[in-house]
Amino acid sequence: MTDATANAMTNAAGEVEQLTALAARPALARIPAYVRLSGPGWLQGAMTLGGGSAITSLTIGAVYGYELLWVQPLSMLIGCIMLFALSHQTLSTGEQPFRAMRDHVHPSLAWLWAIAALASSIIWGFSHYPLSAGMLEEILAVAAGVQVDDGAAREGYLFALAVLVWLLCAYTAWNYGGGGRAVKVFETAIKLLSSMIVLAFLWVVVTATSNGQVDWGAVLGGYVPRSLPSDAAGVTTIMAALGTAVGINMTFVYGYTLLDRGWGRAHRELSRYDIVMGLVIPYILVTGLISIAAAGAFYGSEMSIQGKLAPAQAGAMFAAAGMGEITGRLVFAVGVLGMAVGSLVMHMLCCGAAAGAMFNWAPHSRAYRLALLLPTPAVLGVFLWSSMGPYVILPTSAICGFLLPIAYVGWLFLNNSDAYLGADRPAGGRRVLYNAAMALCILTVLASVTYSTGVTLGWF
Repeated sequence: MTDATANAMTNAAGEVEQLTALAARPALARIPAYVRLSGPGWLQGAMTLGGGSAITSLTIGAVYGYELLWVQPLSMLIGCIMLFALSHQTLSTGEQPFRAMRDHVHPSLAWLWAIAALASSIIWGFSHYPLSAGMLEEILAVAAGVQVDDGAAREGYLFALAVLVWLLCAYTAWNYGGGGRAVKVFETAIKLLSSMIVLAFLWVVVTATSNGQVDWGAVLGGYVPRSLPSDAAGVTTIMAALGTAVGINMTFVYGYTLLDRGWGRAHRELSRYDIVMGLVIPYILVTGLISIAAAGAFYGSEMSIQGKLAPAQAGAMFAAAGMGEITGRLVFAVGVLGMAVGSLVMHMLCCGAAAGAMFNWAPHSRAYRLALLLPTPAVLGVFLWSSMGPYVILPTSAICGFLLPIAYVGWLFLNNSDAYLGADRPAGGRRVLYNAAMALCILTVLASVTYSTGVTLGWF
């Protein structure tokens, strides 16, 4: 047992006493303490609120107005149900998710899951580092007047900014990998970052509302599903929403962040609150605010777009739409930068967890820590971005949506395994309810995959 693991278990033992005392209090009275004790769910929130969520949200609002506001909450509901199942399984058994999938479902499924999580975490970096550098460039341009002309000088400038972001992310992930107090410090920082992101985009929407650019009646109507897009771009957008709400790499790393905190059976109720407070609420708020602002400012106007919308382009368009440089460019850029940086750190942690699981490396060992740095080559994405542009994000998100059933089907099997869960396997009405909810989630994802494939191939 490493020192980090021992410290986590000691801290968790103290939390068990608090949770036992809290269990006797009304549900609402537990929330303040649960917010303080929470953590892994906020890490999931930091991972999902990345470049994919930002650009998918911009596209939903700018291209489709308020029509598809329901897509991202529905995507998150599906992911939330499945993460509830994973937290119950992991905290009931204390077994690492990869080993559980390998030993109780099938080794090939476990390996495919881990490889997909590792690959997607590296691939996403090629869009997130250029995105982070671009947003940092926007912030410096508006706040300090720093401007570098196009050409080789600007590419070098963006590369330097990307390296700066990488240093921050690598330092954070490396120290998080040491466990102990660093875990709690990082989780607290993520809570503050998530709150800052929500406030940044709330500011943008409030400004848009004051300018008369938001139709709140249409906003409310947009959260009721009424139609599905029949064009390939629209279907890709929906698939991107499914892929970015809870991506394949998120499904892998979540169980390991639970174990890093030393959580166990006594933390099962806390984990559900943690997911709702740290993942579901911030995701729905942030993605909704971005889409609402984009719909109000761009949809149906002369600035309405038909292609892919990059955040820097969106910031300039927000400013031109009457929000001004501070709100349209600076505040918006700060929010997107926070989303990208939090996501990049979590990509590193996912690489460590996936490589450690596949090759049986001890948590927080040197080999594990070096695996955290696997996404490092993605910093070179700043040189590819001029040709790749933001166009890679929606297809990559959609591909992640295709991979989701790998994890979801495995968790459904595990949820019904006596050999794995024993007495903790849901029984009676609870078992029927859980299985029905999980099966519905799987069918929804498979239906979206089938529909997406059909539209692409001209079947529908």
